[in-house]
Amino acid sequence: MDWRRPLLHCTVLVTLSLAAPLALAGPGQHAVASAHPAATEAGEAVLRDGGNAFDAAVAITAALGVAEPYGSGLGGGGFFLLYEASSDRSVMLDARETAPAAADRDMYLDADGEVIDGLSLDGVLGAGIPGMPAGMDHLAREYGRLSLADSLAPAIRLAEDGVPVSGRYLQMAGFRHQALRDGADARDIYLEAGRLPDEGAILRQPELAVTLRRLADEGRSGFYTGDLAERLVAGVREAGGIWTLDDLAGYAVVERDPVRLDYLGATITTASPPSSGGVALGQILNILAFYDLEALAPDMRVHLTIEAMRRAYRDRAEYLGDPDHVDIPLERLLSRDYAAGLRATIHPDTATPSRYLPLSVEPQAEVPGSAAAESRETTHFSVIDAEGNRVAATLTLNYPFGSGYVVPGTGVLLNNEMDDFSAKPGEPNAYGLVGFEANAIAPQRRPLSSMSPTFVETEDRVAILGTPGGSRIITMVLHGVFGVLEGQSIEEVVAAPRYHHQYLPDRVEHETGVFDAELRGQLVSRGHQLVPQVRPFGDMHAILWERGAGRLEAASDPRGEGEARVFQP
Repeated sequence: MDWRRPLLHCTVLVTLSLAAPLALAGPGQHAVASAHPAATEAGEAVLRDGGNAFDAAVAITAALGVAEPYGSGLGGGGFFLLYEASSDRSVMLDARETAPAAADRDMYLDADGEVIDGLSLDGVLGAGIPGMPAGMDHLAREYGRLSLADSLAPAIRLAEDGVPVSGRYLQMAGFRHQALRDGADARDIYLEAGRLPDEGAILRQPELAVTLRRLADEGRSGFYTGDLAERLVAGVREAGGIWTLDDLAGYAVVERDPVRLDYLGATITTASPPSSGGVALGQILNILAFYDLEALAPDMRVHLTIEAMRRAYRDRAEYLGDPDHVDIPLERLLSRDYAAGLRATIHPDTATPSRYLPLSVEPQAEVPGSAAAESRETTHFSVIDAEGNRVAATLTLNYPFGSGYVVPGTGVLLNNEMDDFSAKPGEPNAYGLVGFEANAIAPQRRPLSSMSPTFVETEDRVAILGTPGGSRIITMVLHGVFGVLEGQSIEEVVAAPRYHHQYLPDRVEHETGVFDAELRGQLVSRGHQLVPQVRPFGDMHAILWERGAGRLEAASDPRGEGEARVFQP
């Protein structure tokens, strides 16, 4: 079957599926793909000890926070997309950070109403209330087979024994060198006498190991209440932050219905708001549904895809935010009729200047491009067990090393997720994304995200995938979905070159090699501004279960340093 034929319309899943489980056996093997070999090893160890995919997810999450402190950790959050084989049920665990109760919409503006540069990125004012500890506790209690302590054990050992500093670590630490130097605890942990460590040096985090042990022994209460919570709040407030004990004690993981997209018999299950991923993917696919992509020349296919991206990201800015605080018109945004209206604005031969697609508030004249290091902050992993339980999880601190602030005596590096809110209508964040009222700062709100953990299912194939990459996550996952449906191997899916458009800035960012000279010329003649990127995009980690062939495959992106393994129970 050719998956580039016209699409059926996409729909949002309104309720969780409670149907009887499908009569399908699991793959009979386990598979893990993550951004760091130590995390993959942790997941494998837990699976070999009798844990299921959800236990492995806890182990991998904790280990990534130790081995990749620039991408995730206890001071951050993320989305866990789960599939429980026994009930044929998919659910998204929203462990996204929340704004403190004292947060207000103008907290990053000066007396003239202008955004104060760096205030939402560096230091404790950029930190939302972490969701990662609660997320792991919830996974273990509600879905796991082992205790939380059993699943956290590999990460505790890793924090105590240490992990070698890699080239990627040095790249991220170099990018955030000044922020890390500004905090005594961060400087002592992640640097050596204020300088970058040597590659291969051992990064040990004994205070983080103690905090992980407390979480292992006491569960979520060990982090969000009691002595550790008091230490966290005292450290944040002493550094000028606004956290309270009530902020921590009141944090809760939310189980959300994922977005489910129907695509020519394939089912794409992906992240729902406060992720923008599922809605944007659905809109892009619905727009492209009106074209016979296979019959079109390559330049026309790329042109139409770019134009669909442009329109989806425009709506992201206008409509999306925290669904618990904002009325999001999901049915309309994901309807085929709405997509028809968007398609009608696409000229087949000419790029639409983004300024011709109006917003409720005019954005500032100059919108910066994506930050140089953005495609490698955040992290992702995919896991499946022999029974068919599976997890796709994308985790983050936001910017590399988050806020750069470690709470003294805890080893907990804090996020700077508050930058993902719209600090001022029409003002871009660190990734050039503009936002408006739907994503304004307010107490207890969760900032809008691009993280898009995704399952792709056909009659014969099940794929688990996702990637870091800031604003580019959605389009990278889109490329991955098309790769899976076009029959590519999982190695081809994660390695394929990528391109991206996000409405503003009005340009097509692309990796080297994605367009040949002829195609570049054709796109430029249509009015597209092509901007090649020196650094590669993302770090995708994916698993493919070929149900018909009885084959399980896993792959880690060659752009990163991750590792994928398939192994027997």
